[in-house]
Amino acid sequence: MTAYKMAQVLPQDSDQGLLVGRVWAPPPIDGPVVVLLRDGAAYDLTSVAPTMSQLLEIPDLASVLRSRAADLPKLAALDDIAVGPVQETGAGAPRLLAPCDLQVVKAAGVTFAFSLLERVVEEQAKGDFQRAEELRSAVQETIGTDLSAIVPGSDEAMALKQRLVALNAWSQYLEVGIGPDAEVFTKCPSMSSMGCGGDIGIHPRSEWSNPEPEIVLAVNSRGEIVGATLGNDVNLRDFEGRSALLLGRAKDNNASCSIGPFLRIFDGSFSLDDVRSAEVDLEVKGPEGYTLHGRSNMAQISRDPADIVGQTIGATHQYPDGFVLFLGTMFAPIEDRDTPGMGFTHKVGDIVTVSCPPLGRLINRVDHSDKLPPWQFGVGALMANLKARGAL
Repeated sequence: MTAYKMAQVLPQDSDQGLLVGRVWAPPPIDGPVVVLLRDGAAYDLTSVAPTMSQLLEIPDLASVLRSRAADLPKLAALDDIAVGPVQETGAGAPRLLAPCDLQVVKAAGVTFAFSLLERVVEEQAKGDFQRAEELRSAVQETIGTDLSAIVPGSDEAMALKQRLVALNAWSQYLEVGIGPDAEVFTKCPSMSSMGCGGDIGIHPRSEWSNPEPEIVLAVNSRGEIVGATLGNDVNLRDFEGRSALLLGRAKDNNASCSIGPFLRIFDGSFSLDDVRSAEVDLEVKGPEGYTLHGRSNMAQISRDPADIVGQTIGATHQYPDGFVLFLGTMFAPIEDRDTPGMGFTHKVGDIVTVSCPPLGRLINRVDHSDKLPPWQFGVGALMANLKARGAL
């Protein structure tokens, strides 16, 4: 994948927004640095907080960042930061990373009516993408209602559940789609997410995989939603369709999570209400000339983002280092890529772009997980690196 310029991935109003991120700095630093973007450059935030997790714990963060901005050392001009795989851009230049580190990476599933129906199709097809099209209309006819109008956990939702149970048409996906409890799972380990420009991975045995373009919230240990970014919750539909107990295998593989390009901190220019009304676009460009477009409208989400956060952290579950949370997608590609009736699946070499004007563009190339560089820089390596730099 050709390296991109930073101007190609920044939000439309990047000069107005408060953007923070992580950059791998070459020697003598030779490690990840938390940065603030301003005036066409990335500024080193190590003196404020050596990790993104610690940065998001600071009360009234937007005000602190603005008050400290002029005193921060410049790390690199934005045009000098590489946005691409290290094996192609080289190790000598600063490189953009995912804008999270110690935070747990969580994800909410089945939060949009359309994707809910597609999960039921997957379940019925038992992972066989060739049966999906014939099952799609049958599933919709059986359910027979506009699920987007139903409030999860409401009396109306529970009445529908009873009708579907009587018809022997209830599904585990309907349970988390319209029931009181949201599906929230751990997408991948801390420190394992790819950033903008990195290659993303699909399992080599999967024959039915797709991107999941989503907005990702950053939440601190107190449960405060601090900001938002973009994410690609890469999914293996055949693995999950064979059994929901294979969710871990379907979701968590080498390089199967992408987050970025930067975290936009909530302030006067951008807030949770902007997330609630945002539109997320997807483009897939295949090596054979194929192009796919899709859109996910956050206004159609069935659970409010704040409710999903509230179901993730609270009296029964804490996150001392905070977490980032994928909010789910209404996008589930069903159009045929090759053979009629076989639907969409990824191919090695696909270029996937997830975009939203106030959050920028997240661009990644697809390869098999076993062909990509193994994940080696984890939490222990980060602590050792920060200690060697005198940052701890």
